[in-house]
Amino acid sequence: MEELSEVISPGEISEAVRRLGAEINRDYAGRGILALCVLNGSFIFFSDLIRELTLPLEVDFLRARSYSSTESSGEVKVECWLKADIEGKDVLLVEDIVDTGLTLNVIIQRLMAGNPKTLKVCALLDKRAGRKAEINPDYTGFLVDDHFLVGYGLDLDGRHRNIRGVCKVRPPGAEFP
Repeated sequence: MEELSEVISPGEISEAVRRLGAEINRDYAGRGILALCVLNGSFIFFSDLIRELTLPLEVDFLRARSYSSTESSGEVKVECWLKADIEGKDVLLVEDIVDTGLTLNVIIQRLMAGNPKTLKVCALLDKRAGRKAEINPDYTGFLVDDHFLVGYGLDLDGRHRNIRGVCKVRPPGAEFP
């Protein structure tokens, strides 16, 4: 079984979520947004974030993935698309982590085809090492190093989503850097 080492504490996450909520409330003051959750990894972050928002809010969900175990397959699979009509709306896409950027790039292209008024991305984690698509979130909780991360919704083959902090994974036999 892999070993875990916490890199972001639950308290640090709570502070970041409050900060991000305040930034979004400020930027969208007097307007409403459609907040989109990218499942599965973003559901905990999304839930905490939208409770910080004080502006008129609609929510919807979509599911996309490109990972198998700890490696990106490079192939993006959109498994479930949102139901909301986004035309003319201010859309906030909420993602757990931006890694290669490939998944987010596919999602953004597909969303832009729906003619939103605006489209911004809020990511809890931004891992820039290994980025393959020119994607930079508009709102970022943390810049993170190039480790495989779990917890606070992020998983390894369905495990570790329930960890309150974010941890890096050390595979059996490997050393933590």
